[in-house]
Amino acid sequence: MTVKTFLLGGVAAFALTLTACDSVRAPGSGDETASTETATDAAVETDTPEVGMSEAELAANPLLQDWETPYGAPPFSQIKAEHYMPAFNAAVAELEAEIDAIASSEEAPTFENTIIAMEKSGEKLTQVLLTFSNISGTEKDDAIAEIEGQIWPAYSKVADSINFNEALFARVKAIKDSSASAELGEQEARLLELTYRQFERAGANLSPEIKAQVTEINAEISALTTQYGQNLLNATKAFRIEVTDEADLAGLSDSFKAALKDGDKWVLTVDRSVYETFMTQSENRDLRKQMFDGYRLRANSGELDNGAIGLKVAQLRAKRAELLGYKNHAEYVLEYNMARTPETVENFLIRVWQPGLAQAKQERAEMQAMIGDEFTFEGHDWWHYSEKVRQEKYAFDDNALKPYFELDAVKKGAFDMAERLFDITMTEVEVEGWNPVVRSFDVTDNETGEHLGLFMMDMYARDSKRGGAWMSTYRPMSNYDDADEVRPIITNNMNLITPPEGEPTLMRFAEVETLFHEYGHGLHGLITQVKYPTFSGVDGPRDYTEFPAQILEHWAGAPEMLAEYALHYETGEPIPMELIEKMNEAANHNQGFRTTEFIAASLLDLAWHTLSYEETMAITDPREFEVATLESYGLIPEIEPRYRSTYFSHIFSSPLGYSSGYYAYLWSEILDADGFEAFREAGDIFDPELAGKLKKWVYESGGLRPADELYRNFRGSDPTIEPLLRIRGFDTGESEG
Repeated sequence: MTVKTFLLGGVAAFALTLTACDSVRAPGSGDETASTETATDAAVETDTPEVGMSEAELAANPLLQDWETPYGAPPFSQIKAEHYMPAFNAAVAELEAEIDAIASSEEAPTFENTIIAMEKSGEKLTQVLLTFSNISGTEKDDAIAEIEGQIWPAYSKVADSINFNEALFARVKAIKDSSASAELGEQEARLLELTYRQFERAGANLSPEIKAQVTEINAEISALTTQYGQNLLNATKAFRIEVTDEADLAGLSDSFKAALKDGDKWVLTVDRSVYETFMTQSENRDLRKQMFDGYRLRANSGELDNGAIGLKVAQLRAKRAELLGYKNHAEYVLEYNMARTPETVENFLIRVWQPGLAQAKQERAEMQAMIGDEFTFEGHDWWHYSEKVRQEKYAFDDNALKPYFELDAVKKGAFDMAERLFDITMTEVEVEGWNPVVRSFDVTDNETGEHLGLFMMDMYARDSKRGGAWMSTYRPMSNYDDADEVRPIITNNMNLITPPEGEPTLMRFAEVETLFHEYGHGLHGLITQVKYPTFSGVDGPRDYTEFPAQILEHWAGAPEMLAEYALHYETGEPIPMELIEKMNEAANHNQGFRTTEFIAASLLDLAWHTLSYEETMAITDPREFEVATLESYGLIPEIEPRYRSTYFSHIFSSPLGYSSGYYAYLWSEILDADGFEAFREAGDIFDPELAGKLKKWVYESGGLRPADELYRNFRGSDPTIEPLLRIRGFDTGESEG
């Protein structure tokens, strides 16, 4: 991730550094026509604030310094909110001078003086933006929120001023069209291909008038998505229920109640970990209804209402897509994804939706039968009664698992898995973090002894931190001349409930899977052997980049792995095989609900982004559009989509993010189910030959080749959907006998 990638991909390229199990951020890209406009000329029109600091003050700004810290990590304690905008403005000025020098050079364009020069440009801006974007996700306060409203719209204008630099694009095009391009090495040829593509997709071939419109749209989208994310965070933080009578907490485990205790009361929030645990355990139906409404109606009214913001973003995206020559935003986004078209995505989703919805209806009937005539089953009953049915059918209580999943033991299990698969070692080291709970690890290649990267983990929820779980980057990998290699700094973030002081952090198995998932993203960023940040690490189309994370979830639940790392936190005894068998027997319980709520959100995302601009302008009530869309697919009223339009941060809290791409988690599940089946077929989940191919063609290769080619090189064939359907317990349509 260099500034060149930032610029050509807009904040969208940055979003790839915030890959998540349930999260992300992101604008457009581009360039061309044929004038003599330079980066400096364009910058005059961006209204970027002046640096506004003396040379001495800038020299003292920690964001602009070379960090002589362990592993080159940011000096977090030295960085203050007031440092960001001056550093941003100074770094932008430096970048513009670098781009101007490239674009106005009198030398004939070559790969070195243009493509590599662009790739290296903006080192300080990369440092500033990656640091700020990460801190704004984990340590947000009023000052950081205010800066967000300034920095991203300003950055969007700077990005467009370079994307639309005609002299710069002319040099890139000349290199692409020259005979010398055929003599480039594989990585160099890929860098040239992606650079040209990013310029073109940003609108490089548009008229000056249309470029001006796209620039204006990009800036407006950036401002709106920032506001959307802030509204959602504030709405989530604002909801709390204070319980003073312990009798109202009937059903909650002692450890969960202890985690909720605040003085003489218990505080309920709609942070995902709290919400899911409460909705599953609580016997108090009235409180479950309050929590259910609090969660699903976030940012749905009042001054934090995100409805109109989401609609406006959809309108602007549709308008921009049409200006760029596409029928709708989804067509633009999916052009280079594995799925390619909105029609392919919808057909895929419906194929899994139909058996999932049918099973969800059966699950609803089972729960109503358990309730009898006492009351009619509703949405806020689903989590609770689903757990009751599971315990009745499988004699299995999920809480019985938690003593075997203590955070440090789970983390060690993930690290041991990576060592056996990829021959690497994670060693804890002392490095200053952005929060006292952050723990850091030196990642080493066992064969060569070489340092691969720094891995930093932030596992606990707090008010300053956005929800969900995600992987991110503080520093990208680069190795331009095979002599001065820079290894990445990668982070994993989760939102586990902080236990009472002195108590262990015990995890639900779903949280264990999330840890392995995000660790997969982390390894994708850490192990990379691609030299150029533009396509190193977590790179590739959205419906592929979840694959390296999701496939590791299979190891989390493999019996041979559980026997090694799932140890009782008090006795050290391994998890009983009987409990593993019960867990596996119950694995597909409630699969109808889980499949339906996810695909409902995916279909909603697709519906918003397959609209033409004219169609978006005809919508007056985003809530009515949402309801009508989901009813048209037959969603039953007891199931809410996993994300509604007012808190669908994946698609609306970043300029691009997962828009038209939320389906990617399920699409990647085709890959991970098929990929893990290869290990089962080999008879060893650590089969050395397969593990070597997985490491080389997936984790090391980034975006070196098209995603389908990378997958075939690992698996030896294209993926099939049948393993995914089997894993979910659905009919595959395969005949028996």
